[in-house]
Amino acid sequence: MDEHQIPHTFGWGGTGIVATLTGDLPGIRRAYRADMDALPIAEVSDKSYKSQVPGKMHACGHDVHSSSLMGAILILNALKSKISGQIDFIFQPGEEKHPGGASLLLEEGAFGKTYPEFILGQHVYPSMMAGNVGIRSGQYMASADELYFTVRGKGGHAATPHTAVDTILVAAQIITALQQVISRRNNPISPSVLTIGKINSTGGATNIIPDEVKMEGTFRAMDEKWRYEAHEHIKQICELTAKAMGATCEVYISVGYPSLINDVPLSDTIKQKMIDYLGKEQVEELPIRLTAEDFSYYTQVMPACFYRLGTGNVAEGITSPVHTPTFDIDENALEVGSGLAAWLLV
Repeated sequence: MDEHQIPHTFGWGGTGIVATLTGDLPGIRRAYRADMDALPIAEVSDKSYKSQVPGKMHACGHDVHSSSLMGAILILNALKSKISGQIDFIFQPGEEKHPGGASLLLEEGAFGKTYPEFILGQHVYPSMMAGNVGIRSGQYMASADELYFTVRGKGGHAATPHTAVDTILVAAQIITALQQVISRRNNPISPSVLTIGKINSTGGATNIIPDEVKMEGTFRAMDEKWRYEAHEHIKQICELTAKAMGATCEVYISVGYPSLINDVPLSDTIKQKMIDYLGKEQVEELPIRLTAEDFSYYTQVMPACFYRLGTGNVAEGITSPVHTPTFDIDENALEVGSGLAAWLLV
């Protein structure tokens, strides 16, 4: 960006970059965000552009997002005499883990004293054909909270369970009981999910009842009111189930990203611009999904639209989902990624 004399600052959220392009014509201020994290996954690929860092790779397409935005910057800079207003380009770290780089940039004042009129962002979509894009107005993605449980009891010999408090059994009962949060407490027309993804005992063996069992999981919701009600249900179920069995359960809920809601008027405008640029048959309607995105923090403070960029190619065998060691893209998607981003910001 130095070469093209585009003003920019470093260090936002740790390693983030914010660049600004001011057009020669008067107009509104808008922004575009690209995340740029890698993941701790060893890449399985024979491509020349595979990761050069052992145990780390761009398994979620964030390199595509940053490349697309850099391409859009160069396009728009070349058209500066025809560009109106100001465009902020956000290269954001920390999307993959709490508290989320978006929240850090907002706390640090990366946008200054006022926010742009709107912000856009895109994400790769491996199951969508390269050349296509997807969009959804209104609520699109779920909130995401991390769950941490510690069950404590009285260890002992597996052959004499009557002399111990079986923490493994208590943990199993808690896992089963927690599913009632979704099946019997949640309104079934509002999607929500609770999954325990990790369980470990301290000092356990085939013939040992351990003193302690730790569990970790995730809770997702599409309704913010229900989200926080569910937190209380989760705590009650864990603590009372453990107590009824002579154990204790310590509960910690790490509150994560909020639900992502695309501004409806903005999203409808963006969808029409996508159709104008790509053609109606290349613009798909996205379903609601219970994955999460820290772009949702931006949606809470300014009109925002988060859309999907198709990167798959079945004929070429490019079908692996994100967060897998074989993830790849059809590089033809980069042309759409950069060109469309520039078009949407004009």
